[in-house]
Amino acid sequence: MVKVEIRYAVGALFVAASGVLVAGPAQAAPTGPGMVKCPPATKTVGTASQLKTALAKARPGEVIKLRPGLYRGNFVAQKSGTQSRPIFVCGTAGSVIEGGGPKGGYGFHINKGNYWRLIGFTVRNSQKGVMADRTRGSVIQSLTVHSIGDEAIHLRDFSTKNIVQYNRIYNTGLRKPKFGEGVYIGTAESNWKKYTGGRMDRSDGNWVRGNEIKSTAEAIDVKEGTSGGWIVGNVFDGSALVNDGTNDSWVDVKGNGYVIENNRGRRTPLDGFQTHEIVDGWGTGNVFRRNVINLSGAKGVGINDTVGGNTIACDNKVTGGPLLKKGACS
Repeated sequence: MVKVEIRYAVGALFVAASGVLVAGPAQAAPTGPGMVKCPPATKTVGTASQLKTALAKARPGEVIKLRPGLYRGNFVAQKSGTQSRPIFVCGTAGSVIEGGGPKGGYGFHINKGNYWRLIGFTVRNSQKGVMADRTRGSVIQSLTVHSIGDEAIHLRDFSTKNIVQYNRIYNTGLRKPKFGEGVYIGTAESNWKKYTGGRMDRSDGNWVRGNEIKSTAEAIDVKEGTSGGWIVGNVFDGSALVNDGTNDSWVDVKGNGYVIENNRGRRTPLDGFQTHEIVDGWGTGNVFRRNVINLSGAKGVGINDTVGGNTIACDNKVTGGPLLKKGACS
């Protein structure tokens, strides 16, 4: 086991994974530092029924390998691994979770299971790509998620200290473009009653790193009630944003205490990044630094801090427009 500790301004996240952390060659999805390598398989599957059985019987330390091919249906992971013995599901871009269409449920659902590693496969043709409810210490890495009815990857219902990294996301929002986010963290206040028993969804301490995202709604939507996350090294293409008055930036930050750094974006109808106060006291205490923002053809600013109380560093680089709508960088 290798234990990795990465510290940043607003907190720390500790990730344990069986196997070696490596930077692998570029294939179907982006690559970078801190990637988790799949250990040798303990179980190999080639059909949807075999995969469902393997998920239902998975134990800590299990490594489920997906052969190339189509796996039709909706798949649920409810067992839990441990910090030292996570459960792996590993495949290639040719190992395809094929849902039932843009209204067809969740392609892959981690439902109250902890310490999962989803690595390398494709999820397509479902209403939501990968949904993670109340999971802790899980890693979603190197997936290709596309042709999705709503959002591609969603951490929800008190999901904490997870990593979403080096995934390729595109062609979202086929059911409703305004719900086609790339990566969605938490739950909107209007849905707390439905999904979290009326409580604020404290999906805290999650990382979103090194993903390539082209989506119809925000590439990354950080919801009110979440805090202490890290959004780093992502690449955004906003050419598919619906520009309906709400989906007009790559990243919306409505949570507190996030670090947003070293991201790159191009093609946005309005702003690069925005903050919003949906719930009193939220959308503040965030740090924006070393982002590269291309506003060519846009009508807004690089970072539109509508809330205040956030740190906008002067090392953010903007072309084609101003960095801020008001105030000064620091």
